[in-house]
Amino acid sequence: MQHGCILVFLPESNIYAMQQIHYDAIIIGGSYAGLSAAMALARSKKEVLVIDSGKPANRFTPHSHNVITLDGTKPADINAKAKQQVMAYPSVTFVTDLATHAARTPNGFNISTKNNQQYLGKKLVLATGWKDEMPDIPGFAECWGISVLHCPYCHGYEVKDQPTGIIASGEIGYDFVKLISNWTNQLTVFANGPHLFNDEQLAKLQQHGIPVITTAITAMIHDAGKLKKVMLADDTTHTITALYARPAMVQQSEIPQQLELEITEQGILKTDMMQRTSAPGVYACGDITTMGRSVANAIASGSVAGAMLNKELIADTW
Repeated sequence: MQHGCILVFLPESNIYAMQQIHYDAIIIGGSYAGLSAAMALARSKKEVLVIDSGKPANRFTPHSHNVITLDGTKPADINAKAKQQVMAYPSVTFVTDLATHAARTPNGFNISTKNNQQYLGKKLVLATGWKDEMPDIPGFAECWGISVLHCPYCHGYEVKDQPTGIIASGEIGYDFVKLISNWTNQLTVFANGPHLFNDEQLAKLQQHGIPVITTAITAMIHDAGKLKKVMLADDTTHTITALYARPAMVQQSEIPQQLELEITEQGILKTDMMQRTSAPGVYACGDITTMGRSVANAIASGSVAGAMLNKELIADTW
């Protein structure tokens, strides 16, 4: 890694260029996946920069589950401990900032940030995560991650056997209903408008005693994020203490588009088994590479990305 900053005068353009520290890898996103990748690289003696804005997607969730040795731990505590352990390696630099732009250079990548900083790196890891777009339903956002949930493997056990709702419709919704029925037999489907189930699916739902409500949802009645009732447009209410939903998700960062990375129809960043994207030198890990959003998956994919990136760096020198 090149240390220090040197101002170089360029008379032909009459501007100053700054030769900056050139990291082996720049990781954009310092949550579970990004820190996992950083640890793998640090332990491989690589100089690493982690840029993170401090807004992980699960910051609203009180506890993380289905993470071996960490079951029930607060997400912020997991992240803080992970950061402490990663930063014990002297080759890791952590910057609290928002990466806004990435451009390829002859020697790697130039990353620009919201605070008008620029960083150079040989390789790039994207661990930027998803942004959940909350529907315009009063109370939904306040309950998100607490009693309005996205993943039964992360939260289903804690709300098992409770009166549970699910916002769902159509083929994907039907599969989601079948999955959630494993955790409770007190299940109500809210189509939030005309449903898209076919006759066979409706018959199956009826057979399992699962009603389908087509009246639009107008509010979530809750106490500090703990759901009590779902209110409908006809002023009726349903006693529901947990509700599963899959709100729209968008890439948290515009950098994948800037680098023209291949993205699937579902909006997922396409990677191979080594977490390599469609662009040379760019790896990705965590939520943006899978629909299976979980802390455990993020940690695993970050570890793979870091190890495979290190292997590529080594190969570049041979």
